[in-house]
Amino acid sequence: MSAAFSILNRQGLLAATIATGAIKLLPEAAQAATEGSLIRPFTINIPEEDIVDLRLRIAATRWPDRETVDDRSQGIQHASLQEILHYWRTEYDWRRAEATLNALPQFISEIDGLDIHFIHVRSRHPNALPLIMTHGWPGSVFELLKTVGPLTDPAAFGGRAEDAFDLVLPSMPGFGFSGKPKGKGWNPDRIAHAWAELMQRLGYEHYVAQGGDWGSPVSSAMARHEAKGLAGIHINLPATITPDIAAALAGGGPAPADLSEKERTAFNALGTFYKKYRAYAAMMGTRPQTIGYTLTDSPVGLAAWMYDYNNAEPERFLTKDEMLDDVTLYWLTNTATSAARIYWETMGQSVLLSTAQKTAEISLPVAITVFPDEVYRAPETWARRAYRNLSYFNEVDKGGHFAAWEEPELFSAELRAAFRPLRMPL
Repeated sequence: MSAAFSILNRQGLLAATIATGAIKLLPEAAQAATEGSLIRPFTINIPEEDIVDLRLRIAATRWPDRETVDDRSQGIQHASLQEILHYWRTEYDWRRAEATLNALPQFISEIDGLDIHFIHVRSRHPNALPLIMTHGWPGSVFELLKTVGPLTDPAAFGGRAEDAFDLVLPSMPGFGFSGKPKGKGWNPDRIAHAWAELMQRLGYEHYVAQGGDWGSPVSSAMARHEAKGLAGIHINLPATITPDIAAALAGGGPAPADLSEKERTAFNALGTFYKKYRAYAAMMGTRPQTIGYTLTDSPVGLAAWMYDYNNAEPERFLTKDEMLDDVTLYWLTNTATSAARIYWETMGQSVLLSTAQKTAEISLPVAITVFPDEVYRAPETWARRAYRNLSYFNEVDKGGHFAAWEEPELFSAELRAAFRPLRMPL
């Protein structure tokens, strides 16, 4: 067994799948040949001097004074970040993370003038449904990896073999190992067209799409444009905000008087989020280049920016290594600025508001799972008004904004249930 497979086995989530051969890990040249000359195999090998430089920069940090309060109201607390950064400098192992990615089939394909990095894992099970999943910010393909086993080999995780998926996990433009756009225009609609082209290149004539965070507007755009072969989508951050709710949030006004208890709870959660954390989207949506100088020059600044996003969810749901895999990927690929520009491309609008006015244009089936620790719990009443073909709606009892990362088996079970009616008969 290779070192990469040993590392995956120690993580435990892909062990059963690899051991049984449920994932087809073909030799790179052979798999590339099956997917056409437009697709090239890809392997990660970060130079050691880049890792050494990262540690030296962390050690040379010029620290601010500690916060003047005993809570998180001023942002990430000094002691918490120092502890994480000490671990990052002295114990964290990027080679483990690198091997995890390299153990899966990775490829590059130039689409619309830009190199797109993606992981492509075929299930061994017949009639596997092709699924393209899109990550968000400040995420990456790392947030989706723990679903590879449950989705490609569901029988090993309490599901049924007939619910298996072939997985396509691309890195968004400007993120990770995908190319950095040199000009403007790479918004969710353009990414959606690129994803549709990728699925055509892979030979998929019937497939589904999934996304949370920025993956939600990308998947929604694929559905709006009725991408060739797309049968339906699943989203876990739905754009269900109605115009009256959006207006009240934007103006800081009170909630509409006729809201139900669930709707009022959702409104209050959105109000809290926009008051406390809207600054992230506002900064990146209006000045990505300016904030990018700090995030690109200081690994501590980058870690603090990503760690504090969404109420420090990584601290609550992810391990230090999981969080640092993601931060280190941004650092080593120098993509903090290029990734931030997705907000600028949508004129500073949030993930939710950038697509809230376009949901009526979607006629394909839309499936939604509501996770309790998401930015807000989308009420079913809002969802049914927003999506005219809502094919599946379910509220689960655990999981948050990075649901695939935090609760991979529950997340995968939701996708199996949501997409079951869209499978082609044998």
